[in-house]
Amino acid sequence: MELSDKILKPVMETRYLSVENTDRYRTILRFFYLNYEKLKYWLYQEDVYKELHSHEYFAEYTMEQCQQDLASLVGWKNLVTIQDTRKVSSIEEFKNKKFRYQLSEYSVEIERLVLKLENLFIEGASLEPTLLERMKQELLKLDEILNADVAHTYTWWNDLNNDFIRLNQNYQDYIRDLNSVKAEEMMKTKAFLVFKDRLVEYLRNFVKSLQTNSGIIESILRGFSEEKLRVILEKVVAYELSIPRMDVEINEQLLWEKNHGRYESLMDWFVGAAGTENESEKLFDATNKIIQRMTRFANQISEQSGSSANRKEEYAKVAAMFMKTKDMEEAHRLAANIFGVEKTIHLKGRFERATDSMNTCVYDENPEEMIVTPRVRNYRERTSRSVMVDWTAEKQSALQQIITEEKERNEMMENLIRDGMIDLGKIPVIKPEMREILLNWISRGLEDSDRMAKTEDGRRFQIDISHADERCKLVCDDGIMDMPHFRILFQEAQ
Repeated sequence: MELSDKILKPVMETRYLSVENTDRYRTILRFFYLNYEKLKYWLYQEDVYKELHSHEYFAEYTMEQCQQDLASLVGWKNLVTIQDTRKVSSIEEFKNKKFRYQLSEYSVEIERLVLKLENLFIEGASLEPTLLERMKQELLKLDEILNADVAHTYTWWNDLNNDFIRLNQNYQDYIRDLNSVKAEEMMKTKAFLVFKDRLVEYLRNFVKSLQTNSGIIESILRGFSEEKLRVILEKVVAYELSIPRMDVEINEQLLWEKNHGRYESLMDWFVGAAGTENESEKLFDATNKIIQRMTRFANQISEQSGSSANRKEEYAKVAAMFMKTKDMEEAHRLAANIFGVEKTIHLKGRFERATDSMNTCVYDENPEEMIVTPRVRNYRERTSRSVMVDWTAEKQSALQQIITEEKERNEMMENLIRDGMIDLGKIPVIKPEMREILLNWISRGLEDSDRMAKTEDGRRFQIDISHADERCKLVCDDGIMDMPHFRILFQEAQ
């Protein structure tokens, strides 16, 4: 798609449909359009005011409002204006500028579209098999059209495309209506059975016509060579260029692309691209699926009606049996046999039986106890209250144990210090927890730029890496660790 100014610029002519005072603007343009269809193209301000003021809705409408509304519509290019100088007899009358107004081309097409939208649900869509037949007959005249004059070729091409456009739009709208939610709800009602056969017959007639004519049209289009297409399109474009038009610039290239695009749409609909399903086959499948769905819904409705009738007979027979019972006790026994036990509770579980004998009754089995809880979200099991327990002694004991262990570790670390330092290459066998403390000190010291850090009790130390190129063995109870020869120097000798 090529972007042009026509696509990018806003359509000012449609503003009157959704602005303030749109009721006045729409009424004025509808009045112009109705007169346009009667070939009365030019209207005066007085004509517009007289028409609007004649309706009760616009009883308070003034001439000043009419003049303002017409000026707005002229500004939006909905109306074309010209000064009427035929009846001017003085300079003052000429200065008053008595205008005549006419609908612009855009406004004519917009009003046509609005009228079509207003009557959309009244007119409705349909499937017309005659369109397929007419298109087939038109395409059979192809050899005759190749030798016809320009005007005849243009008329033939227009008739063919108008039938195709009408067929394409009608079938899309009709199939859309049948696939809508409202249509499906109607198919589930008993009222649908009244016109179901007529609707199915209507769809089958269209499918039959589609199957008969689409094959012939496809074969004709496959023989539609590029040379034949070029001859026809040249005649069509030449005729359109020969039509005199005022203030309309006709582009030959755009005309050629428009008509060639119509031909491609025709080919896609009946022939399709290589390896893809054409539109006529899709329509054939879609229509058959609709027929199958309607038939299925109709069968379901019939089955429901039949089951209701059979159920009524059963109820009548059961009622007669109850009428023949002697007393209430016999009626209860009959009800138990027909309907079962009232308000039965079914429990499932792995119950352990005392015996596997088939001769025992349920009353001979040992009872089982089951706790049933409510099936609600906010249910919580009831908890038993307990008294506060005094854990002071246990806390003091745990604290004393921690203090004792900390004191023992500090004493062991003090024993490793010789001459204000710990030389990892000269310490004896140590416990794993002491190794973790030493490695933690070394890690914290190496992270500092000056290799300084503090122990847990606040003593400052520095990591000496002067012998780091050498290796030493750190012997522990759980193994030997090979590592660089570091020394931990304490600032205050102990």
